[in-house]
Amino acid sequence: MTTLTDQQLQEQLHTLTRGCEAMYTQQELEHRLRQAAAAGRSLRVKLGMDPTAPDIHLGHSVVLRKMRQFQDLGHKAVLIIGDYTARVGDPSGVNKTRPMLSDQQIRDNAQTYFQQAGKILDTSSDKLEVRYNSEWLAGLSFADVLKLAAQMTVARMMERDTFEKRYEAGVPIGVHEFLYPLMQGYDSVCVDADVELGGTDQTFNNLVGRSLQENAGKSPQIVVIMPILVGLDGTEKMSKSKGNYVGITDAPQDMFGKIMSIPDSLMGNYFTLLTELPLAELDVLLDPARTHPRQAKATLARTIVSQYHGAEAAQAASDEFDRIFAQKQVPTDMPELPVPAEGVTVVQLLVSSGFAGSTSEARRLVQQNAVSLDDRRLGDINELITPDSGAVLKVGKRRFGKIVTK
Repeated sequence: MTTLTDQQLQEQLHTLTRGCEAMYTQQELEHRLRQAAAAGRSLRVKLGMDPTAPDIHLGHSVVLRKMRQFQDLGHKAVLIIGDYTARVGDPSGVNKTRPMLSDQQIRDNAQTYFQQAGKILDTSSDKLEVRYNSEWLAGLSFADVLKLAAQMTVARMMERDTFEKRYEAGVPIGVHEFLYPLMQGYDSVCVDADVELGGTDQTFNNLVGRSLQENAGKSPQIVVIMPILVGLDGTEKMSKSKGNYVGITDAPQDMFGKIMSIPDSLMGNYFTLLTELPLAELDVLLDPARTHPRQAKATLARTIVSQYHGAEAAQAASDEFDRIFAQKQVPTDMPELPVPAEGVTVVQLLVSSGFAGSTSEARRLVQQNAVSLDDRRLGDINELITPDSGAVLKVGKRRFGKIVTK
């Protein structure tokens, strides 16, 4: 029998509550931590991830990092790959029915999710259990589904704000979408979760898991809710579709440059949710009287890049950033942009080089004065770029390419 002292408990709670938006409830977590220590067992900490997209960004890392903190304190992470719930699509935070994915899309995305989550989680077998929820959901009979559905009223389901807003706006809600919170909650029953992690958009789903566990005669899971990370634009949540994201597989220089572009107002949030730096150190970094905001942001960028690429790569990215922006030099390593002898328009070059995803986006970049050649602004969408090898094309603040003869 192991006793968790009051000091040890407070130290663990200090780590586990850092950055949390809400917890249902902290008192239950304290009790469960003491119980587990006394019984010599680890808590089962669940996180469900639907493989609806192939990439993980820093926004996803917030809950994954919280899960890693539980692992580091000796508990077991239970990562649920929602290969079956992905067929429905989580209605959280969306204003229309999500499209259903094919089995192949789900399998491909799930593999990528697991590989990328491994950059944050301890993947050793004693610290991580990976389950696919098709394991129990695929085998449910229609009678089983009816029994599950009977545990939730329509009135409670409509408490979810996205459903309420869509209903009032006359936007269709599929009956299958009502099943999603029940499916996610049933996952908690099947894996005997002690704790479930989620973002603020998952609060409803996670609390459904508590109810279903109680109905099944099990101890209800503690729900730990983390904030949604705001994206690089400083307004919208981080999302690949919005283009305001930092991918955890981004190259060190790209990751560093993106983080340096965030508004100063986001630094406190990013430091708290994306780093382990002590709060006392954050007080110094976030006080403009003691630390210049640019220096603080550079510390933030180096810290985050170090987590995914190592300290050496982080320092190299920092040095390169200073060379380009502080000393007004160009990168040492740039992609080559082949240009035919007859030349191409700036719009064609932006699209062919991948600097713009479409002709319309390329036109916008030129019209916004975001494109230059050897420091000369290109404002005419029809301007012809000739193969002057060695000339440097700059797009925005961070993208460069060297013109070469095709």
